[in-house]
Amino acid sequence: MRRKLAAGNWKMNGTGPALAQLEALAKAHPDPSVDILVCPPATLIDRAARILRDTPIAIGGQDCHAETTGAHTGDISAEMLRDAGATAVILGHSERRADHGETNETVRIKARAALQAGLVTIICVGESLSEREAANTLDIIAGQLSGSIPDLVTGEQLVIAYEPIWAIGTGKVPDTNEIGEVHGFIRTRLERRFGTGVGRSVRLLYGGSVKASNAAEIFAVPDVDGALVGGASLKADDFSPIVEALESA
Repeated sequence: MRRKLAAGNWKMNGTGPALAQLEALAKAHPDPSVDILVCPPATLIDRAARILRDTPIAIGGQDCHAETTGAHTGDISAEMLRDAGATAVILGHSERRADHGETNETVRIKARAALQAGLVTIICVGESLSEREAANTLDIIAGQLSGSIPDLVTGEQLVIAYEPIWAIGTGKVPDTNEIGEVHGFIRTRLERRFGTGVGRSVRLLYGGSVKASNAAEIFAVPDVDGALVGGASLKADDFSPIVEALESA
């Protein structure tokens, strides 16, 4: 049975005062029936992990380097994330792919390092608006899945987040049939590649303008095991209703 996951991606937002939102989130969900993960900027990971140490809320990173150590100024390894208190990491987000030129191969190598470090690894996939309009969505997703996921994975460590690029931060959301089609396709591809056991145990998240008003409808779609939430995860008052919708799904 896959345990549902509400993951928040703060992106490049938040300084020390924002940690109060984590305290409020923990107070609102002292015993959640779903997993809750927040991925703040790297500068806040250690402090966030300390604040949430005795709570059920986990902390993750937003990226990691493929190497364990080395002359990589400004980069952070998976082991460093673990040492700071992170238990998970987001990899291959469309903003990393676009802003930093990350390829499927780049994501796969990073994911291998994250998995070896014992981090739950959330790999993001998703199509652009032009690719959606050209009816190429499933081909794009297939390529990202085959190229971005390492060969040796377990269902407990791997999470796939489907984030249509055109829906991120725009307020636009695919209809439930479109979400269901992609999530069902991802599930089938995972089962074919890794076998039924692993394929069925990997959690599939939807991301892209998820908010309190549409969360329940999205979570009712088959094979949606939770959400990767951007802007709505920055404040406890906005993120909590999404967590509650997931608990009720």
